[in-house]
Formats: sequence, C-alpha cells, structure tokens
Amino acid sequence: MTSSAAPSASAVSVLALAPVVPVVVIDDAADAVPLARALVAGGLPAIEVTLRTPAALDAIRAIAAEVPDAVVGAGTVISRAEVAKAVGAGARFLVSPGWTPALLDAMQGSGVPFLPGVSTASEVVALLEQGVREMKFFPAEAAGGTAYLKSLAGPLPQARFCPTGGISLASAPSYLALPNVGCVGGTWMLPPDALAAGDWARVENLAREAAALQRP
Repeated sequence: MTSSAAPSASAVSVLALAPVVPVVVIDDAADAVPLARALVAGGLPAIEVTLRTPAALDAIRAIAAEVPDAVVGAGTVISRAEVAKAVGAGARFLVSPGWTPALLDAMQGSGVPFLPGVSTASEVVALLEQGVREMKFFPAEAAGGTAYLKSLAGPLPQARFCPTGGISLASAPSYLALPNVGCVGGTWMLPPDALAAGDWARVENLAREAAALQRP
C-alpha cells in the first residue's frame, strides 16, 4: 500500500493494512502527531506505537484524534490491563511480542485485530488450535529469519506472519516474497537522530522508500 488513505477501521486483518508497518518508540507525546503525519505522507498509514515508554498511550490518543489517515495500533502489549488501556486510547490493532492464554483471551475480546507473537512451531500450533491464523514472528532475524519462516510454510501453511525484529530495507523484500508473510514490521525508517532532531521530512522520505516495497 503506497496510498496515504487509511484502510477501514473495520479491517479484520492487520496483515492487510500495509506491506510495512513502522514500529515506533515515542519518548515525547508531542512528537506523535508530526511523526505520524510524516509516515502517512510517505505512504505508511499503519503505525505501531510500542508501549515501552510513559508517553505511549498519550501518543496513541493524539494520533487517533489528530491524524485521521493513520491506523494507529499498540505494540509490546503484554497484559490484560494494557489491552484495555490501548484500546481505550484509540488503538485500532494490537501486537504482542509473545502470548499467554490470559493475554490471548484479552486480545480476542478487545474488538480490534491483533497479532500475538510467536517464535517456535509449537507456539504457532497452539494459536492455530485457538483459531488464530495471523501472528507476529519475533524476533525475526534472531529466531531464524526467512529460512525459518519458509520451513514453517510447508507443515503450517494456514499460519501467516508479520515478521519484526532486525529487518531492514535490504532484507524486507525477501520476507515479503514468502507466501506466509503478509507484512513486515521495522524501525529503519525511524532513525534516532532524525527523531531527536524532529526531521520529519527525512522520516517522510524514508517512509516513502519503504512504502515502495510491495508483496509479489
């Protein structure tokens, strides 16, 4: 997806939002809106704001209220309480680095699309047993990368993934070429020095480069 138009809020699949989902860590909520606008202008409307900082929920709230073309989600969701807080702040999808039965139950009851994290075949099978077919593969590069995902496609073709963790502009196409990959998550379009300087034009240009990546 290279258009800046936001997908429908009722989209049932996180994997359908865009080929590349920026994974954002926001330290200052004041940066949220200009950062989101730069990503959307560059063609990346789906934005995962990780719940790693005290500013995260305020950032989600601001993006949801002020950047209508963005589809803002919450990442690093690891508890039932965080599910409720993220959705209450306006998150339109949820992403976790891993999952437990309690967390999965909360995400399934949240009313928004979600991607529970996996890194092993057993975790994938357990989610399939629960009727979940779309997952985050994390940490992608450290957990085996494209070779591992390609190996999973044979015995578990019904599972589809958003690999995240260590992926770059150079490696993203090899992930997107896999039949069981719907999108990738990444941070390469968000260099720390650009964020620190508020260089939103640079972020927009890097987002546009990432948005040019397409699924085959």
